[in-house]
Amino acid sequence: MHEDLQVGRRFPGNDRQLHDAPWNFERPMSDPNLSSFIWSVADLLRGDYKQSEYGKVILPFTVLRRLDCVLEATKPAVLAELEKREKAKLNPEPFLLRKSGQLFYNTSPLDMKRLMGDQDHIKENLFAYMQGFSAAVRDIFESFDFHTQIDRLAKSGLLYLVAEKFANIDLHPETVSNAQMGTVFEELIRKFAELSNETAGEHFTPREVIRLMVNLLFVEDDEALTKPGVVRSLYDPTAGTGGMLSVAGEHLASMNPDARLVMYGQELNAESYAICKGDMLIKGQDIANIIFGNTLSNDGLPGKQFDYMLSNPPFGVEWKKIEKEVRKEAQQQGFNGRFGPGLPRVSDGSLLFLLHLISKMRPAKDGGSRFGIVLNGSPLFTGGAGSGESEIRRYVLENDLVEAIIGLPTDMFYNTGISTYVWIVSNRKPAHRKGKLQLIDASVYWQKMRKSLGSKRKELSPEHIEEITRLFGECKEVYVDPETRKSLSRKALAAGAPAVPISRIFKNEAFGYRTITVERPLRDEAGNIVQAAKGKLKGKPQPDANLRDTENVPLGEDVETYFKREVLPHAPDAWIDHEKTKVGYEIPFNRHFYVFKPPRDLAEIDAELKIVTDRILTMIGGLTK
Repeated sequence: MHEDLQVGRRFPGNDRQLHDAPWNFERPMSDPNLSSFIWSVADLLRGDYKQSEYGKVILPFTVLRRLDCVLEATKPAVLAELEKREKAKLNPEPFLLRKSGQLFYNTSPLDMKRLMGDQDHIKENLFAYMQGFSAAVRDIFESFDFHTQIDRLAKSGLLYLVAEKFANIDLHPETVSNAQMGTVFEELIRKFAELSNETAGEHFTPREVIRLMVNLLFVEDDEALTKPGVVRSLYDPTAGTGGMLSVAGEHLASMNPDARLVMYGQELNAESYAICKGDMLIKGQDIANIIFGNTLSNDGLPGKQFDYMLSNPPFGVEWKKIEKEVRKEAQQQGFNGRFGPGLPRVSDGSLLFLLHLISKMRPAKDGGSRFGIVLNGSPLFTGGAGSGESEIRRYVLENDLVEAIIGLPTDMFYNTGISTYVWIVSNRKPAHRKGKLQLIDASVYWQKMRKSLGSKRKELSPEHIEEITRLFGECKEVYVDPETRKSLSRKALAAGAPAVPISRIFKNEAFGYRTITVERPLRDEAGNIVQAAKGKLKGKPQPDANLRDTENVPLGEDVETYFKREVLPHAPDAWIDHEKTKVGYEIPFNRHFYVFKPPRDLAEIDAELKIVTDRILTMIGGLTK
């Protein structure tokens, strides 16, 4: 092992560092880079730890060593300041933060190098050293449940060996920038997530999906985001390990190195929260902006609004555990809270996250917001008129908030093979999008992965991401030749060229409808209409509940015209009970991209059947000989 290893240096033939590592942990690499260092630690853990558990040790130790290196230069000044302020009986924290020059500090006289001087008391000294960190950093290690791993390593006789490995790796800021360290840490997160399908499925979004969402989020703001000194805020209410925040930060930095993205997030899973917080700390972000807890039942950033937001909430997860808190907020605060438009059924809380993000949008007069959220197909159409889901769709469409919905290929996520959709929502639509919703069927843009990961068998290439982003940015109706996937002009379509739609534009009201209740009279045994004897229908025909029916009438069509055309010819005695009419909204995504394929000619089918029949008869004849 190279004891003077410095992360972030470039080595001949290995410019991409971790990206090409096979990562099977079967043997250490001979290349003197970070991968060989990580594998040398993994070699120590093999046998006592499962592969999927390596991250529980390596990730927190990586954070610990980075923080140790960052604070090394200011450590003497911090300790002197601590003694001075304690003598004066003053709260030392603000003074220590100033001396450390960071958003955290450590008051222990120990550091990683000094820990190596007392092998017999490594566990007790390591605990004491970690206790010296400021509260926000201690919270990271508590969420990692790092104390449990330290105990486990000590019992296995591995603690000193592992700590020594990390003490001898150079992660000082002069050697490794925040950006480089962030890349290293992200790669570790990704690799360890791949080893654990559970972690990958629940808390890890494929990077290429995030890159697509970030592209869609920023594409209409390219000009504003390239101005010098621009500062924007980004929020993820289901932050996971922080992947969406990280990729967005990288993208903005590539557009404008002088731009600054202030990141905020909240995460429910303790280990994912720890990883996210550690990653943000390594990148120089204020980790006070990363909150632990359930976003829906306990908003950790109340009153905060953001320029951009991204989210991949869990698909189809029930919210029964937090039903009491959510319903209480909806009833008491209404539209002043997050859930005024309505509540979806308890079996699927996806749309609650959509409403939460809408509540975090900066008012349009203050610059507005845009966000992207990944949802399954259910929020598009589940629930009839008047249901919570329909009322939420009605709210976002009648308030002209949805810019586009992009249908992704199946088998894109680690924990599900179902169809998924990216919603792009904004309260500052450009003029050409106002009053409209763009639907993009991107299900054809994928390539097969060399190796499946859980349910993930497909991925987006950079070219696919670029093409989908272009379709969104141009905001036009596009049809393609199904053979060549090339766009076709309307002239070609008129001439009868084969085509399938891939981008469609609709007015918002195209997704609305009225559900009307059609009544028919109750008749006696003689076939005579029964008149109601009391109530508001007294003297009028009494409706027959068994004959009651409903019809969905598009918002753009007159109800009476529809009724006369579609109902009365079949039921001349019917009438509409207007008091029961409800307005509903649904987005039948697949219907708008359906292309009718005429059935094959009967003669062609008969010819095929004859060939098959003749083959069977020949085989039977061969058996009887």
